[in-house]
Amino acid sequence: MSGPGLKHVDSHAAIHEAALNEAKELNEIMAKLLQNNDLEKALEIAFVAVEHWETRTLRHADAEERGLYKELVEENAALKDSIIALTRDHDTLRFLVKNIKETLDSEGMTDEVLQQFYTLVHVDVYHNMEEERILPSH
Repeated sequence: MSGPGLKHVDSHAAIHEAALNEAKELNEIMAKLLQNNDLEKALEIAFVAVEHWETRTLRHADAEERGLYKELVEENAALKDSIIALTRDHDTLRFLVKNIKETLDSEGMTDEVLQQFYTLVHVDVYHNMEEERILPSH
């Protein structure tokens, strides 16, 4: 069973907004450090950003998949396709984070890694919009 905050669109949106704002701030810091060619600090912040995505967004995604999504489909079978799409978004985020970690370990911080962090934000913005769209309808 999911926590009560996950089923209420306003509190759920607040969770999303807070995590996204933190991710955007980390991206800005990494961009400035790369621009200043401070690769060592950029790499440190990149690992902080990876941890952020793993502990905030992906842990939240795991909780949604274990509880909220199952409950929504049980309550309204018409949401099944939307839930499949939302789960696919989570898989995309997981893939990007895994790819970022592998690149950081093998090549260090690069502009390509920064672009992938930006991609995480874009995917998550769309995902959150779609998720929040179906919450009130259940």
